[in-house]
Amino acid sequence: MASNYRSADSRLSDLELACSDLKTLLTATAKMEENLQQMDNKFEVIDETLLTASKRVAPMQSLAMASKALETRINRAVTPALALLDNFKLSETIQDKLLDLAETLSSEKSRKKRLKKLVKYVDCVDQLKIAINCICEEGEPVIQRLQEVVEFLSRTKATDQYRTHRLRETLVTLKALYETEVDAMRFEGLLDDALLNLQDEYESILEQIKHRNVVDLQAASDKRNEIAIVSSDLGTELEVELLRRISQTLAADDCLDICIDIYVKVRYKRVAKALMRLNPDYLKTHTPEEIDEMPWESLETAITLWIQHFELAVKAVLVSEKKLCEKVLGGIMEGLIWPECFAKIADKIMAVFFRFGEAVARSSKEPQKLFKLLEMFDSLEKLKPGFSEVFNGESGTDICTRFRELEKLLVHASSKVFWEFGLQIEGNSDGMPPPPDGSVPKIVRYAVNYLKYLATENYSIPMAKVLRTEQIWKAGILSKPETYENLLKDAICNIMEALQRNVESKRSGYNNSSRERDKIGISIPMQHVFRMNTYWYIYMRTKDTELGKLLGDGYTRNNYKAVAEESAYLYQKQSWAPLVRILEKDDLEEKQSKETKAALVRVKIEAFMKGLDDISKRHRGFCVIPDVDLREQIRAATVKLVIPAYTEFVNSSSGLLQGKSHLSPDSVRELLEKVFDGVDGKLKRRGSRDRTGGGSSVKDGVVKDYRRSRSSTNDN
Repeated sequence: MASNYRSADSRLSDLELACSDLKTLLTATAKMEENLQQMDNKFEVIDETLLTASKRVAPMQSLAMASKALETRINRAVTPALALLDNFKLSETIQDKLLDLAETLSSEKSRKKRLKKLVKYVDCVDQLKIAINCICEEGEPVIQRLQEVVEFLSRTKATDQYRTHRLRETLVTLKALYETEVDAMRFEGLLDDALLNLQDEYESILEQIKHRNVVDLQAASDKRNEIAIVSSDLGTELEVELLRRISQTLAADDCLDICIDIYVKVRYKRVAKALMRLNPDYLKTHTPEEIDEMPWESLETAITLWIQHFELAVKAVLVSEKKLCEKVLGGIMEGLIWPECFAKIADKIMAVFFRFGEAVARSSKEPQKLFKLLEMFDSLEKLKPGFSEVFNGESGTDICTRFRELEKLLVHASSKVFWEFGLQIEGNSDGMPPPPDGSVPKIVRYAVNYLKYLATENYSIPMAKVLRTEQIWKAGILSKPETYENLLKDAICNIMEALQRNVESKRSGYNNSSRERDKIGISIPMQHVFRMNTYWYIYMRTKDTELGKLLGDGYTRNNYKAVAEESAYLYQKQSWAPLVRILEKDDLEEKQSKETKAALVRVKIEAFMKGLDDISKRHRGFCVIPDVDLREQIRAATVKLVIPAYTEFVNSSSGLLQGKSHLSPDSVRELLEKVFDGVDGKLKRRGSRDRTGGGSSVKDGVVKDYRRSRSSTNDN
């Protein structure tokens, strides 16, 4: 019960306390409301004050904004103008530096130091060019903006007249400076002088870059008997870099045409001077008529030099020149200029070589020219891959076209000389008498040695290529031409057959009625001697040679050896068999008396000796067997035919010859052997020079001899 009373008192106390707090809160709220009312009144006063101030300040804000806009407009015109003036000052500074560098360059003696200073000089020229370009590009816009600002200020009177006047004077001065100085700076000032100076330096550096000593290069190649021609880099890195920089500087300043003209002119002269060290005076001969007038030895030497010099020019001189041209001019117009420049240089050089080669190909088709024409053709064939690489691209089209045209001319000329050689052999049967001594005709000796030389490796391969190329041209690309070996074999066989027909034609010129014949019928069948000598010569000169291998052993044996042996048999049968028949004993009948038989024996011996003497004289005076081996075989066969018969006759008639003088068989053998002794310089062994037919012996001996005889109708 008591606890209930305490609980009620506590609640009452709390209620009283809450009531008191509520009264306090209400009182504070009333005061706050009063304060808020007062603040609202103050805000209304402030708002009225601010509205009044805003009305008073508004004109000032508008003036400030206008002033800011004016300042911005003036700055946009003045700032570029100040930059333009800075560029004028910069260009003046660079010009002073250029003058100093030009002075030091003129006094510098060391080439290397001079080149380094020249690099700085080029840098200054580039900087001056940039500064002047900036002035030219920015000048007119800057002046236009200043003029617009001056007009605006004059029109709006946004500033005082003094400032407007100063700005107008600045505009007039800047405009006059731009109009008078810029053109002078671009075309008449120090930049123009500097560019002219660079052109002179450019030409000087190009002239000082030389090729290797081509004479030493050619000598080194000749000593090794092989192609040792390689290109070399021209100029030092500093020279090449400087030339490249100058080229780009000149090209950037509208001097590209001048740059190209200088480069082509100077480098052509330098290439020409390098090749002139080889003394190519023969290149002055450039027409077929002039070629025909040249002595053969001179022409032969000229063609040899042409082959060497042509290869040297392409593989060493022009390759080096191409590398230099690419390094110097390769950075201009994305690399489109340098191939044309190189082509201009090379075209002038190659035109001289082409002109001489074309003149040789178009000159008269004499037989001895075939080997030189083939050498020229073979050299072009070997050079073709490298030539196409050096003169690749559109710029080298004309040079490559002329190269192919020269090859075509050489193919036509070589094939024509070869076939005309066969026709000359075929047409050499002109009705003139054959060699009276039965020796080998000059045309045979020439032709065999000519074909032997042609069959060597140095000439057989290019000759076969010529024949194959000509066949393809005639039959078309889609045709199937013969192999190289078959083509050459067939072609040479045709000439050998023509040679055989020539020999047979001349053999028929030995008229039997004109032969010397005595009462007992002893004679020398010169047609067989001639045939024997000629075919034996052909067989022995082709045996174990490239020509013999090409024709085949069976061919040479059947066509030459067999014919020579047959002719030798007929010669012996008609020359020596009648002499042996004198010693026949059929007319020594046993019923005859001993005295009669002895007289007949003496008559036979006298007739035999007279016949032997006659035939010996005729052999020495009218019959020649030049080949030593053939002569020895004929001697042995004749001794074998005559001596046994004479020995048997003398032995069987010894009883009838008692006390009568007569030659012993050994003495007759000696006489008989002397019949075949050579008495002039025509007798040669197979080891002599004209057997091999190679090297200079054919070219310097037989070929020239035949050439001199072309005007004669007699080939003897």
